[in-house]
Amino acid sequence: MAREYDTQLIESVAVRRARMRELLLWGRERRARSTGDGVRWLRLGLILAAVACAVCVGWSFLSNMIAEQQQRARTPAPVQTGTR
Repeated sequence: MAREYDTQLIESVAVRRARMRELLLWGRERRARSTGDGVRWLRLGLILAAVACAVCVGWSFLSNMIAEQQQRARTPAPVQTGTR
């Protein structure tokens, strides 16, 4: 019995949020225009774009660090000559 009440409550909150979102976006014309899943897909696209950018930046950073380490390994260390 409690599970049914919880499910009903969650569904009613989801419906209320969808109505509030449409009211915020469209005002009084919310019944004429509906956002549907468009906002959800836009949000998903933005998240995927951000993840792709983060992967590109990380790959660039790592490849740059590896290249610098290989360059340091190839160049001989300077020889110090002198008396103290």
